Amino acid sequence: MSAAIAQLAQFMARHPRLLVLTGAGCSTESGIPDYRDEDGQWKRPAPMTYQAFAREHAARQRYWARSMIGWPRMAASRPGPAHTALAQLEAAGHVRLLVTQNVDGLHGAAGSQRVIDLHGRLDGVRCLACAASVARHDLQQWLQAANGDWLRAYVPQGVAAAPDGDACLDGVDFSGFQVPQCPACGGVLKPDVVFFGENVPRARVDAAMAALQAADALLVAGSSLMVYSGFRFARAAAEWGKPMAAVNLGLTRADPWLALKVQEPVGAALAALVAALG
Repeated sequence: MSAAIAQLAQFMARHPRLLVLTGAGCSTESGIPDYRDEDGQWKRPAPMTYQAFAREHAARQRYWARSMIGWPRMAASRPGPAHTALAQLEAAGHVRLLVTQNVDGLHGAAGSQRVIDLHGRLDGVRCLACAASVARHDLQQWLQAANGDWLRAYVPQGVAAAPDGDACLDGVDFSGFQVPQCPACGGVLKPDVVFFGENVPRARVDAAMAALQAADALLVAGSSLMVYSGFRFARAAAEWGKPMAAVNLGLTRADPWLALKVQEPVGAALAALVAALG
């Protein structure tokens, strides 16, 4: 056991009521790429914004085409060591609430019971007009049936995966791609996740903030906190005098406030923490 893991175990022993905030680093070992490098910079172009998706048909064509190709890999992903370890820590009474910025649902699949999916989940789709819901699995079948010719004509083999069920498609003509419409009203369908430029639902933020206020400390796992929706919890913890620890490779936006930082792969570090706590 490394000295850093021993310190983390001591941190958790001193602060038994823990709120955990997770990010993309928890899911990389499940085959889902992350957004940022160790300096917190974008590895690839920034994701789709809500404003572009809602306003531009061409943006929706591009989004759904890439999603149609990327979704099978996302749907096939399974919990990794970080998800399993956090579920075990919750079962052992060390984690009171887990707030995740991820949209893959893998914390729940690993067995975590008390989870707030801050940015929603990618396995659901919702109509922007009438709020009807559609399962992403069902929508995938429609997308593939409607766009088989487009797929064969324009998409090369071996397309690389991108974060959150996306795929890297550069220089592809999306103009012939058929965009799904709401089966109830014909409105615009959007994944039931928070896009960049869109606000996190207030109820989720309030519930997470209330849990943080009641917690002894905050543990950040696999997140650089470069996005405000997650960073706000670190800022609140600092304002309230809550101790903070982080398990993350590279920079986090909360580094000046951390009582402890473990710069090791998050899955291996959390698995070692479980072993250390017995």
